[in-house]
Amino acid sequence: MVEFSLPANSKVAEGKTHKATDGATNIRRFKVYRYHPDDGSNPRLDTYEVDMDRCGPMVLDALIKIKDEIDSTLTFRRSCREGVCGSCSMNIDGTNTLACTKAIADVKEDVKIYPLPHMPVVKDLVPDLSIPYAQYTSIKPWLQSVTPPPANEERRQSIEERGKLDGLWECILCFCCQTSCPSYWWNGDRYLGPAILLQAYRFLADSRDEAAGERLDELDDPFRLYRCHTIMNCTNTCPKNLNPGQAIGSIKEMLAKRR
Repeated sequence: MVEFSLPANSKVAEGKTHKATDGATNIRRFKVYRYHPDDGSNPRLDTYEVDMDRCGPMVLDALIKIKDEIDSTLTFRRSCREGVCGSCSMNIDGTNTLACTKAIADVKEDVKIYPLPHMPVVKDLVPDLSIPYAQYTSIKPWLQSVTPPPANEERRQSIEERGKLDGLWECILCFCCQTSCPSYWWNGDRYLGPAILLQAYRFLADSRDEAAGERLDELDDPFRLYRCHTIMNCTNTCPKNLNPGQAIGSIKEMLAKRR
């Protein structure tokens, strides 16, 4: 038989349990992934009992309460708390989503919280997003035009032209879709992934941009674009209800029409 060895630090151990304060009756248990790569130990799942009578309704509220009142060593990203910055993206109850918009009541049993999957972990719930951000930079995510703008005016669009950007500009680069994509898991160094390709199509669809040819040349690659196999995990998990799969299909259609 073939024997496979697991990578170091791959096994998640059972961690500490932090009991709720005396007198708490409305208790929810949160199982949170803990990992510090510098200490050489395996990841673990710590359990925190939280008094819901003294906690807000969202998962991020519970994480903030845990950090403020129970365990100050817990590390995670957060910013706006309104679902518009993408900072608090993580895997909650088996689905990539935003902690600030995920209601605790939507989870029926213990709330299990992990970092975004298949990404290097900086610490606890903080993934290393260096590669996705570098890929985002590579698509030149700004308007490119050689035509001078009208004097003392902005570049105008019709209502119909502006409507083509709906479902694209709302992306907050939380990378929930990116890290839910099996093609990105296996080819993340070469495949741009759904979040980046949706952003690429946002500029291809913009009537004010004049670099469509160059953008399509950059995307016309067996790995950068065509590793997408329309699994649609990206669309299913997007917390903003966007459709990266459709955007990728639109890029492929543009390339097919150009040939």
